[in-house]
Amino acid sequence: MHVIHADEAPRFQLQGVEFTGLAAPSRGSAGLCTWRLTVPPGHGADAPHTLDRDEVFMVLSGTVQLAPDGDKLGAGDAVVVPAGEPIALTNLGEDKAELIVAITAGFTGYLADGTAIQPPWAQ
Repeated sequence: MHVIHADEAPRFQLQGVEFTGLAAPSRGSAGLCTWRLTVPPGHGADAPHTLDRDEVFMVLSGTVQLAPDGDKLGAGDAVVVPAGEPIALTNLGEDKAELIVAITAGFTGYLADGTAIQPPWAQ
């Protein structure tokens, strides 16, 4: 068993969003990555990104949207984003939004310009 204590979990910032690394290969999980997203009020993604694997978002607090024409999601809601579908996270509320994200380890993300990335919180 590998315990990740909240005060020891690595934190990363990208475009104003905080990613708190939970499960990942470097933290004892060979097959699954999870992280906590903290999204400030008013945050909206400038350009969508895609992933090569299905990704699951579970909303803990706040109101978010994963695409400009997507459903509004609130606390307790979850959404599965199929591989290759554009993601552009927006916090629609006046308070921070928090989500848990899960995806298969070893995934690759693609920025809007096609640049491939391996996010550090999922390593």
